[in-house]
Parts: sequence; structure tokens; C-alpha cells
Amino acid sequence: MHPMASSTSPAPGSGAASAPDDQTIANAYLYLLGRALVIRQERHDLAEAGVQYNAIKYNPLGSADFVNPNFDVAYLEAWIAVDAATPALLEVPGITGRYYTAQILDEWAEVIANVNERTFPSRPSGTFALLAPGSTASVPPDAGAIFLHSNKAKMLARVELKGDPDGAVALQKAFTLRSIGTPVIAQPPAMAEFDNQDLIGVEIFDDLDATLASALDVAPNAAEMQQQARAVAAHAASSPQARAAVDAKVRQVAAEFRDNVLLKSAPYVNHWLCPNVGGNYGSHYGQRTATNYTGIWANTPAEVVYFAAMRDAEDKPLNGSNSYVMHFAADKLPESVVNAYWSVILVGVPDYRVVPNPLNRFNVNSYSPLQKEADGSLKLAFGPKPVPAAPEANWLPSAEGKPFSLTYRTYVPKEPARQAEWTPPALQRVTREAM
Repeated sequence: MHPMASSTSPAPGSGAASAPDDQTIANAYLYLLGRALVIRQERHDLAEAGVQYNAIKYNPLGSADFVNPNFDVAYLEAWIAVDAATPALLEVPGITGRYYTAQILDEWAEVIANVNERTFPSRPSGTFALLAPGSTASVPPDAGAIFLHSNKAKMLARVELKGDPDGAVALQKAFTLRSIGTPVIAQPPAMAEFDNQDLIGVEIFDDLDATLASALDVAPNAAEMQQQARAVAAHAASSPQARAAVDAKVRQVAAEFRDNVLLKSAPYVNHWLCPNVGGNYGSHYGQRTATNYTGIWANTPAEVVYFAAMRDAEDKPLNGSNSYVMHFAADKLPESVVNAYWSVILVGVPDYRVVPNPLNRFNVNSYSPLQKEADGSLKLAFGPKPVPAAPEANWLPSAEGKPFSLTYRTYVPKEPARQAEWTPPALQRVTREAM
């Protein structure tokens, strides 16, 4: 059984001295990796010049320094820090006629709330008090209360460009965040540095109690998984030989996870990974970890459904030296399954960041000047050079010789997209003869 496919598993043996089996080690590692990826992102964010808690970073258009960014929106982001006596106040401007949301997530990347007209129809804008769990602190009488899961949270807000970037930026800057006082702010838990290629090893189990105490996990199987993690941590600390054995197993699990994350972490339909949960994962900690790795801060399916591809129609890995075409039939166009908009972005593997190219063209979406075929169908092309089989305006450049993946987003998706009854077309490789 692949470790990413397991949401729960039997508890370790009842004997205190029993060494955890390989599946327990794999499950415990993948569970903790989800938290480690958020800790890494918090450190990365706060290390940036001028970034601090309870202050919004207004990202310039076309930039977002995290994996799988969305270039269809004006982003703004912030780390929120509160304590029992000290809330923070978020101001959301009134926005009509374009997609927006102020997404608030906890320290495991579970969505706490989305402030918008769909999820908060009685209060889609205005002042919101962000409170520590159980806080009874005084807040302004006109503020809507949102209780966090712990003393920190991440806000990622998006305002759709919709062909009007200046208007989107004006609305972006109208969001404000401030603390009511001076909260006590804990530093992120200590953890060894790692990147997406070389994932953390047995060190993930060091200082485990501090890591687990740093943020509440709302997953229904959190207690079970944390006991498994403690069993592995205790075994790894029991001797140098045990630590080496755990590390060897963990490195094997990490490599398999890295190489198969877009194939085995969710249902695989028509050569696309089709996550059936997102933003709130229930017991599916493996899918939460996979999402944090490939596109941290994912939202809930009511807001967006993500499709991911790293293989073509022949199930071969996508290679930047090849050319591919995605052909939407006239009766299955991307706009037919969204109530807001759609987009597709090309990112490198395994960093899942945009691939530099001379055009600075990283994605296409509902508002791109795409050219349809005479029969009303739509062809999108991907490759190192323009593909004769599709209009050049519909082309996203890839990097020669380097693997890549596609992330296809459907914002405010209709049921066919949410249920994977509709998926993007499989990518057909274009042979040199055809070109």
C-alpha cells in the first residue's frame, strides 16, 4: 500500500518497546510533513525584508513567492498572530462584479473561513475580529468574530484582475489588518532546513512535542496520528541504530512521495489528478501533505477545484523538450463548468514554481486573448517553441529538457468539475512529423 493512500492505520503495537513497523513510520512521517511544510513557509515569509506579523504584504501583480501561484488575481497575504487578550482586526472592502475572497487558514493549512459574498452572504465585507481560541477579549461592536484554531493563522486574499488590473490593485490596497495591542508571538518551531528535492528526514521527529504543541490539528484522526508519531520519535531516540533505520525508511518514503505526489495522492481521472477534498481534509492527512507540497494554501472545493497533470495522454511524464496540445471540444469548453473563471499555469517539477521564459507568460485564463478553432473548440499548447497545431496566443512556454506539471483551476466550479465528471482534456504529444 502506498503511504499517501493511507488516511488512518492501526496503532503501533501495544508493547512499549516494540519498534514501529514500516507503515507506521511512513504514515507518521507523511502526517508530520504537512505541518513541516507550513513551518517552512512561515519562516520563509517572515525572513523577507519588511514582512511582520499582523501586517499585510500587498504582492505586486504577477508575483507570488510560493509554490503554484495564481497570476489571475491581485494577491495579498499576511501572518496573523493573536493571544487570549489581543485580537487582530481585518478590514475587507466591499467588492462587486469580480471574484474575491479573504481566505484564512490555520497552521496545518486547514481553511478556517473565506470572507466573501458566497460564504458570508450576510456579511461579505467590513470589519472582522480574529480571535484566539476561547478568547473573551473586547472587540469593536461592529466587528464580526472569527475564532482561529490556534494563536497564529495565515491570510491569503485574492481579487480577480478581470481585465482591470488597476481596479484590482485599488481593491487589494483597501484590505487592512492590524493588531489590537501587542500579542505574545511564539517563534516557529525549530526544524531542520529542507527543500522540495531533498525533503527532511528523521529530523522531523526531533522536538516532536514542541512541534505538536505549537498548533492544534483539527483533523478527526489527529490524536491517533500524533500517538503514532510519538512512537516513531521514541524509537528513533532509543539508539543510533534505531535512528539510522528510521531515517533510511523515511528517506525512501520521501523519495516515493516526491516522485508520485501528482499520481497517487488523489483520484486520477483522464490523466489528471482530481483532488476530491481541499482546504478542509478531514482524516485525509496524506492529501493535505500533498497539497501543502505542490500548492500550499489550497482553498475549499466550493471556492476552487484544482486539477493537476504531470503526464500526457500516453501516461508519460511531461517533458519541457516536447510539445503538447490540450483540445477542448466546443461543447466542453472550460467556461462551461465555472461560475467565476478558469486558468491553467505551467510550473517546474519538483519546485512547483513558474518556469522563466522570454514572454513572461506563465498562465492563460478566461480573459486571455485566446483564439478558438473554426468549429468553436479550443486548443491550448505547451512546449519549448510555438506549436503549429495551435495558435501562438494559446501557447505556454516550457523549459527544454526539464520536467513540468500543469495546474488547472476552476473558480466557483459547477458540479461536473467538483465531481470530476468533467476534467480538462488529456495532453496529446505533438510529434515532429505532425509539426
